[in-house]
Amino acid sequence: MKSLPLLAALAFIVAVPAIAGDGIIDLTKLANYAAQPVPAYLTPGRTNTGANTITDLGATLGRVLFYDKRLSRNDTISCASCHQQARAFGDTPAASTGVAGTTGRHSMRLINSRFANEVRFFWDERAASLENQTTQPIQDHVEMGFSNTLGDPAFADLVTKLSAIDEYRVLFAATFGTTAITEARVQLALAQFVRSIQSFDSKFDTGRAQVANNGQPFPNFTAQENAGKQLFLQPSPQGGAGCGVCHRAPEFDIDPASRNNGVIGRIGGGTDLTNTRSPSLRDLLGPAGQTNGAFMHDASLTTLNSVIDHYNQIPVINTPANNNNLDNRLRPAGQLQNLNLTQGQKDSLVAFLRTLTGTAVYTDARWADPFDANGQLSLVILPSETVAIENHGNGTATVSSQGAKGLTYQVQSSSNLQGWTTVTNVTADATGRVAQLVPLSGTAFYRFIYQLP
Repeated sequence: MKSLPLLAALAFIVAVPAIAGDGIIDLTKLANYAAQPVPAYLTPGRTNTGANTITDLGATLGRVLFYDKRLSRNDTISCASCHQQARAFGDTPAASTGVAGTTGRHSMRLINSRFANEVRFFWDERAASLENQTTQPIQDHVEMGFSNTLGDPAFADLVTKLSAIDEYRVLFAATFGTTAITEARVQLALAQFVRSIQSFDSKFDTGRAQVANNGQPFPNFTAQENAGKQLFLQPSPQGGAGCGVCHRAPEFDIDPASRNNGVIGRIGGGTDLTNTRSPSLRDLLGPAGQTNGAFMHDASLTTLNSVIDHYNQIPVINTPANNNNLDNRLRPAGQLQNLNLTQGQKDSLVAFLRTLTGTAVYTDARWADPFDANGQLSLVILPSETVAIENHGNGTATVSSQGAKGLTYQVQSSSNLQGWTTVTNVTADATGRVAQLVPLSGTAFYRFIYQLP
C-alpha cells in the first residue's frame, strides 16, 4: 500500500526574541504598504516615487533599517531616534541627539512625503531625492557616524557590519533577489518605507470627502474652522492670509519654488538664509493637541499662534537688505508682509490647522518599531500551518506551502523523519508559493526548509 507523503514545513526563525510575540516580522504575511488607499481628491499625479515603486517587501526592509540602531557606528542611534512615530515622525527637542553631538537643524516631520511636489529633501534642499537623503544622516559625523572622517568608519564598514547579520541577508535576498547589501539598495528600501508613511484620516479629510472642492464649506467643520480654512486658502490681496499659495491643499506640501520664509536663525546662534523647504502641514500637532515638536528649521516658534504671528507681520530684521533669499510673496511691492489679521482671524487659522491631524499614523503597526524590548528581531520565513498536498492520482503529488517571495528553499525527503536528504531546491514564486512534484512510491516524508545563503 502506498503512503501519502507527509510535509513538515518548518518556520525559519533568527534571533528569537525574549518577549514572545514581540519583534516578529512574518515575510509570508506582509503588511500592505504598496496598495494603501489614498483619497480621490488628491492632486492627480502627485506621487514622487519615480522608478522606486513601493513594494511590501521593500518597505518592510526599509522599516527594519529605519529603526535599527546598528546603522550608527556605536549602535545607539537610528533614523527613528530623530523621527519618532509618536511625533508624526518628527522630534520634540530643538536639536536631535546623534552619536557625536546634536543636529544643526530641527528634525523635519516625514508625513506624506510621497505626495509632495517638492522632490528635494532637507531644509536647505541639498538632497536631490529622498533616496539621496536617506543615507546622508548615516554618513554624518554627528548624527550616525559612518562619515569616513574624524576617525569614523566608512559606509563600506556599515555594509560589512550589516552583511554579517542573518536577518539582513534574508531581507535583502527576499527584496532584491540576492544577499548583496549596497548603499543604493539601502537607499531604495528606506525611501520606500518613508514614502509609505501617510496620514489621510483627519477631520479635514472627512470634510473634504463630502464636498466638490477645497473651497466649499465642510459640513463637519465648525464655523470657526470653515472661516480659518477660507483665510488659509484665500490669497492675501483678496482678504485672506494667503497660506495656501505656498502650502497647497489638499496635500499641504510646500511649493517647490518657495524661498525662505523670514526665519533666518541658526540653532546655537548665527544666521542661516538657505532654508527653503518645509514638511507638509499635516499633523502639526498630535491627536490630543500635543506638540509634535517646535516649528521651523531652528525650532524658534513653539506654538501655532507664534507661527501665525510671524506670517502676519514679517519681522523687520528680515528686510530685503539683509535677507536676499526671502520669498517675494512675503514682501509684496517690496514691502514686508503685514496682513493685519485680527485676533479672531488668527484663532480661526489655528482652529483650521488643527483639523489637519490624523490618528492612525501614530499607532499603525506598519510604521512601528519592529524590534522587541531587547533590540532583537525574528523573521518568519515559512509557516507550518499552510501545508497543502495535492494527489494527482497518477503516482505523483504536489506538496506546497506559502513561503516568502523570491527565497529559495530546499526540498528534503526522509523515510523515518530522522535522516533528511536534499532532493532539490525550489524558489518561491511571485505570490510566495513554494511547491514541488514528488513520487508516491514507498513511504516518504517531505519538507521545505530555508537555510541562510
